[in-house]
Amino acid sequence: MKGSSNDQFLKKMEEGLKLRGYSQKTIKSYMSHARLFLEYCGKNANQLVKEDINYYLLYLLEQKGNTHSFVSQAVSSIKFLFGKVLMKDDLTLNIVRPKKEKKLPEVLSQKEVRVILDNITNLKHKAILFLTYSSGLRVGEVVRLKLKDIDSDRMLIHVVQGKGRKDRYTVLSEVTLGVLREYVQKFKPAEWLFQGEEAGRHITERTVQRVFESAREKAGIQKKVSVHSLRHSFATHLLEGGIDLRYIQELLGHESSKTTEIYTHVTKKSIKSIASPLDKIIGKREYN
Repeated sequence: MKGSSNDQFLKKMEEGLKLRGYSQKTIKSYMSHARLFLEYCGKNANQLVKEDINYYLLYLLEQKGNTHSFVSQAVSSIKFLFGKVLMKDDLTLNIVRPKKEKKLPEVLSQKEVRVILDNITNLKHKAILFLTYSSGLRVGEVVRLKLKDIDSDRMLIHVVQGKGRKDRYTVLSEVTLGVLREYVQKFKPAEWLFQGEEAGRHITERTVQRVFESAREKAGIQKKVSVHSLRHSFATHLLEGGIDLRYIQELLGHESSKTTEIYTHVTKKSIKSIASPLDKIIGKREYN
């Protein structure tokens, strides 16, 4: 890449993202995609043409084997670079996004959640994962909680500036409140509910991911799940318990009901009462 000549464009792009109120996480992702794109092309950004974009996207899909969602985010980053920085909107007008993959979230059963939570001995880690599951929080939300966000009188958690820079409330579990009180009494956090190693900083998302992974391994759970699966499991278990999808949408902070509806495809409630036609043809008793 023409390092110095493109640095000015990357700097302008980062400033533009900040001015438009993009989250720090999105800015980091967009900037990473933009750098990778410019490095691949190996020329000044002003010299780029539409074919450069197409070749790069095919490279990501066919040679690198990236997911469609990864490539779609690369498209968003490139469109911002061309439209808001290089002022060449016309070059990205007909850029094709890969068809969105229809993947169902990996969900843990209630028994599996219990086993994972039972395999946490560290009180701080226990409080974090109890909160994540019981309130359906994103990992980025749980690490940024402050003491003042826990409303024990109303049994609510105030999620400040979650995804999409939106505030919302979600439920506070009585069991989790008990764990939190024990944790606060022992650790005495000041501002951030979960203090990081550096003074004045909250715990990192990566730390929480490692905590979950360790608990999953100790529990002997073989499913390909991450800490985010606790949020998926929260929503699925509520739906199986008869909670209206609209309330679940509000608790999760989904802007569209379409996003929440994915949990109807993984809940056992809607399909467990359906008998296989084989059981009717042969009869279960013959093999019981």
